[in-house]
Amino acid sequence: MPDSSEEKTEKPTAKKRNDQRKEGNIFQSKEIVIAASLLVTFTAFKFLYNYTESAMKDCLKWFFGLAGSMDLIKEDDGPQMFIRALMAFAIGTVPILLIASIIAVIATIVQTKGLVNFKSLKPKFGKLNPLKGIKNMVSLKGIIELLKSIIKIVILFYIIYISLEDEISTLPKMIDMSFEKCVPAIGGMLWSMSIKVMIAFAFVAGADYMYQRWSYEKSLRMTKQEIKEEYKMTEGDPKIKGQIKQKQQAMSRQRMMQNVPGADVVIRNPTHYAVALKYNADSNRAPVIVAKGEDLIALKIIEVAEKNNVPVMENKPLARALFAEVPLDTEIPSEFYNPVAEVLAYVYSLKEKELN
Repeated sequence: MPDSSEEKTEKPTAKKRNDQRKEGNIFQSKEIVIAASLLVTFTAFKFLYNYTESAMKDCLKWFFGLAGSMDLIKEDDGPQMFIRALMAFAIGTVPILLIASIIAVIATIVQTKGLVNFKSLKPKFGKLNPLKGIKNMVSLKGIIELLKSIIKIVILFYIIYISLEDEISTLPKMIDMSFEKCVPAIGGMLWSMSIKVMIAFAFVAGADYMYQRWSYEKSLRMTKQEIKEEYKMTEGDPKIKGQIKQKQQAMSRQRMMQNVPGADVVIRNPTHYAVALKYNADSNRAPVIVAKGEDLIALKIIEVAEKNNVPVMENKPLARALFAEVPLDTEIPSEFYNPVAEVLAYVYSLKEKELN
């Protein structure tokens, strides 16, 4: 079990990041989404103002026309008026709201890298605990969120104040202006105010992005013991892996020893290295190393060879070179053809003498 008191000082592993992503715990800044939505919403409203104004004017003309032509509003007229007003509102605002929604979705997708996770939609009844809610409010994260909200409100009121202070002299003059001239003047004032708000919120979003990234990385940090436990789970316990490797090596040596009785010759050096060779002209182009080893394994190869009447030849440089350069169950390279051919020729001559 990991020690809960151990300090989390290690960077998160790739597995930890992937597991957290699968759980829906990802890094994102809501302020980035808000800032992007504000920017696009104000900009869209500026360029779609004539379109929105036209829809509202047509609706107002229709209502004023009814006011001049109708003496009494009947019960059946109510739904018609409501639908007409709703359509005017939809025509004037839905394009802007739709653009803002699309930008909010895009900003979220960019930050989450397209993650779709439904686990976050599952009800978490632990959040209904009032004590836990109070604890979250007084936590560092809750305090940071409160400070961000206060900062945004202060910035918003300050921008409104300085904007109105700059335009305070022009406001009384609007009383004598016509409606057509008054609306662009107010629109220009609002647009100038909006630009200042967007710039200020962009700085807030940038600061929040840096903080959220730092906080997320800090939350993913691991202790050294957690990294060890994760390694055991993914790669296996080193002790068990060592035991498995020892068993595999033992099985490999056993199979190798079974090949020694069928070898043509064993070349030794004299006790440190031993290499068993077998040559089959029908299936191989060159002799094959069927067994090799050093120290105790070399002595075992020699012992098995002698018990099974396999010739054992001493050739120090050849035994050392074959052991070091040629893998097991592999044909010898061309540079060894001549010295090995001499050894095999000598062995074959001995066998012929024994037969005669």
